[in-house]
Amino acid sequence: ALWCIGSQFSSKLPRWLNLRGRYFSISYANTVLLNSETDPNPPYVDDFEAKIKFLRNNLYPDSLIRVLDKTQDLNSALKIFKWAALQKRFNHTANTYYHIILKLGLAGNITEMDHFCLNWARDKCAGTEEALTVLIDTFVRHSRLNEASRVLVHMTLGGYNPSVNVFNDLLGAFVKEKRDFQHVLFVYKEMVKAGVLPTVDTLNSLLDVLFETNRVESGLDQFRRMRKKGCSPSGRTFEIVIKGLIVNGRVDEAVLILDEMLELGCSPDMGFYTCIVPLFCQENRLEQGMQLFRLMRASNLVPDSLICRKLIRCLCMNLHLDDATNVLQEMIEIGEIPPADSFVDIVNGFCEGEKYIEAIHFLENNCGNLTSPHKALLEGCCRAGKFFLGKDLLEKMSEGGIADCDSWNILIRWICEKVGIKKANELLGRMIVQSLVPDCGTYAALVVGNCKLNKYEDALGLFYYIHSKCWVLDSICYSRLVEALCRLEKITEAVEVYYYMSKSGCLLEATAFNMLIKAACDVGKVDEAIKMRSLAYYSGTSCTSLTYTTIMLGLHKSERAKDVLVMVSQMLIGGCAINAEAYCILIRSMSTLNRFKECALFFKLMLNEGLMPDSEAMHDLLSCLANHSQLHLLSKDINKIISRMEILESAMYNLLINGLWKEGCKSEACLLLDLMLEKGWVPDATTHTLLIGSNVKEVTSRGTTMHENSMEQDNVSNILAEGLGK
Repeated sequence: ALWCIGSQFSSKLPRWLNLRGRYFSISYANTVLLNSETDPNPPYVDDFEAKIKFLRNNLYPDSLIRVLDKTQDLNSALKIFKWAALQKRFNHTANTYYHIILKLGLAGNITEMDHFCLNWARDKCAGTEEALTVLIDTFVRHSRLNEASRVLVHMTLGGYNPSVNVFNDLLGAFVKEKRDFQHVLFVYKEMVKAGVLPTVDTLNSLLDVLFETNRVESGLDQFRRMRKKGCSPSGRTFEIVIKGLIVNGRVDEAVLILDEMLELGCSPDMGFYTCIVPLFCQENRLEQGMQLFRLMRASNLVPDSLICRKLIRCLCMNLHLDDATNVLQEMIEIGEIPPADSFVDIVNGFCEGEKYIEAIHFLENNCGNLTSPHKALLEGCCRAGKFFLGKDLLEKMSEGGIADCDSWNILIRWICEKVGIKKANELLGRMIVQSLVPDCGTYAALVVGNCKLNKYEDALGLFYYIHSKCWVLDSICYSRLVEALCRLEKITEAVEVYYYMSKSGCLLEATAFNMLIKAACDVGKVDEAIKMRSLAYYSGTSCTSLTYTTIMLGLHKSERAKDVLVMVSQMLIGGCAINAEAYCILIRSMSTLNRFKECALFFKLMLNEGLMPDSEAMHDLLSCLANHSQLHLLSKDINKIISRMEILESAMYNLLINGLWKEGCKSEACLLLDLMLEKGWVPDATTHTLLIGSNVKEVTSRGTTMHENSMEQDNVSNILAEGLGK
């Protein structure tokens, strides 16, 4: 009978809960006791025997529970519990079952836990329903959710009715721990099978996991059906749905749900605002952010730092600077200390709106001793070319003791880029007088200044000093230095700079990188270029189609045609499409290797993509195919070639006509001859000799189908035929 019950129970569990094993019976208990007597090294033998001896004269539920609680070894606890079950005058109670099952579950012994749950349900002890409820709650509090789910199933199979709170607590725990959707679905199905009606908390848990697992449509469907299940959406419901829609990129629908919430008069709690206001602000939905902020203040709720910071940033992005300042002041009034980022956002907003005087007043009134907002204004002045305003600001910062090295670097960098190194050196001297030591940013600015004035030796010397300090240049400075060295043809030094910066994780601008690759290939350092391309991935430097074609051309010129194919594969792996230049290099390389089939293949791919090779690649292609008597491979493409015949020169026409005629494609050859004569070109001696004695009329009749603009009897062909005496 027990085996049947076990099989029935096991079939109702999902795979992640189903761990089948033997089920406890009286004979199984006897086996355990016999094994303990014959085991040569039973754990805690003396302790076990002492406890059994104690219980022989004191076998009551409370005394058994005390003994079990003091027994650390799980096997000993099991033996004691099973020994008690064999005593004629003793019956286990709900409390004794509770303690042993809790002990097993916390230890992860699922098999034995299931055995005792089955026996417990069979024994129908008084107080079982309450004890099972407490057991589930205990497992949930200890994050033993699988164990709690198994006890819940035993509870319902045993005919007991868990309350809705039991289901809700377990569902909420699964959602909180972000368990798989199937876990939540299993508990929800058990709830439905038990006939327990869901509450709004139940449905909130279900909605939460649906949106969390990107099941947006299912989530919206459940949301719309809530009232059919007798539940009205709460503030938490709207929080889950709105958040789920925004996170999944459906912001417009989130706005509609928000409007629905407001129409219903729902009053959300602080958790709703803390979650939703920043999300709308991140999506630059200022209207919804401000709407919720005003509603929150009208409800006498105090906004936290996160809400204010995100709202201020959104207001500044939209240049609502008065509102941003008001939110900042309100934040201060309620006792929140605004982060420096909020002051910086407002200053950046003033700079974006070209309100520099207002920005200065804002700094004077709100953040006299904060460095970062002042630096933000200093950067804004430099971006706008307001040097003297920036210079005055830096002097005030210096007088107030808030000008750090970065502050000076901002102005020095701008002067180096826009004015000149001489003026920058003057400012550098004043910086040193202020007892500030130049750092990497200072030297980076000087590198840019020297590059701008073509003082490449000085720039390189500064780089070597930076290298000795193990500093790293910023990407812009790094790119300007590499470009300068390439223009000076100091390729070795440029490569050295690249290796150092790349290994430091600094990316090189694509323009500068391609310049470096080309410079290396031009001096025959193709292997160096290949190595640099490989290193680009690790520093985040972008490889463009130009990068690959430059290396491919270098390989071709170095007579390494086979390596060109390898680079093409790298090009495709890198996500770059093969362009016309790459195809041309491929055709030229394959013709060098006399691989005429590949030549024809790449040419056909070009035609299919609407591309045509340049004259050099076309000549190599035709020569390769003609040398191997394979021009007929292009016979079906003659019309496409003709439609773009501006690349064909007289020599190519002769090559095509001569080769096609020899290979038996006389109609195609004749068509090309007609077109050649129309252009006013005279066939060379080889082509003319080849045609003498041929049946030109036959050729002409075949050629009329090849070109839609040719007449039924081609006049040029007729003239030729008459001239040849036919």
